[in-house]
Amino acid sequence: MDWSDSNLWFAFGLTLFAGLSTGIGSAMAFFSKTTNTKFLSIALGFSAGVMIYVSFVEIFVKAKDALTQDLGIKMGYIITVVSFFGGMLLIALIDKLIPHFENPHENIKVEDIDDKEKDEEYQNRKSLYKVGVFTALAIAIHNFPEGLATFAAALKDPTLGIPIAVAIAIHNIPEGIAVSVPIYFATHDKKKAFRYSFLSGLAEPVGAIVGYFIFYSIFNDVTFGVLFAGVAGIMVFISLDELLPAAREYGEHHLSIYGMIAGMMVMALSLILFV
Repeated sequence: MDWSDSNLWFAFGLTLFAGLSTGIGSAMAFFSKTTNTKFLSIALGFSAGVMIYVSFVEIFVKAKDALTQDLGIKMGYIITVVSFFGGMLLIALIDKLIPHFENPHENIKVEDIDDKEKDEEYQNRKSLYKVGVFTALAIAIHNFPEGLATFAAALKDPTLGIPIAVAIAIHNIPEGIAVSVPIYFATHDKKKAFRYSFLSGLAEPVGAIVGYFIFYSIFNDVTFGVLFAGVAGIMVFISLDELLPAAREYGEHHLSIYGMIAGMMVMALSLILFV
């Protein structure tokens, strides 16, 4: 893997961009009157398509090649598969440890801010503020391995890192809305709501920094293969557990599928162009 300064800064910049897109969602909540649900449905499906395609076609294959070259065909393949499902298990455990009512993937819309009936339902401001803060914390926990995934992909191959960063950025937009809306309900302070939303995305570049310091001194073909296979597992799980269900809830079922197919096609085309 290329640890040169220019490549490191590029990978870190992509990870920062992906993480801080939660701020875009927060800004949408305050400057838009309604949520463009069709756009979000297609965009989230597109992100899922990018992540699923690149995980199976490119990342898993590169991980397997690195491990089989060092450990032999059979053992290398076994370690690749174990690492792939290990990545899935890691993100699943993170999901499991977050209480259901604090899970950040409940779809909250921009227009919820101006919903007077909903505002009246939330008389306990302190409780609602707590939900918003825990949602921000939950998103930060989710974003940590996503940051590592984006950073590792960009560091290995910048042409892989760019579409992955864009896909994760799109996926973070509704999460920004999910943080800012309840905090705004509780405080009626747009700046505070935006700040929490923005800060929750910082976990992604933090994940990149931690990953860099953990793997820098022990990096070889085996650790690369294990890490990359785990990244593939994380992205497939995120796509199936978060992106596609959210896309279907925001819009029509077919829109999310069309978006997913478009994401796969764009990812396939980009891989062909940059081979």
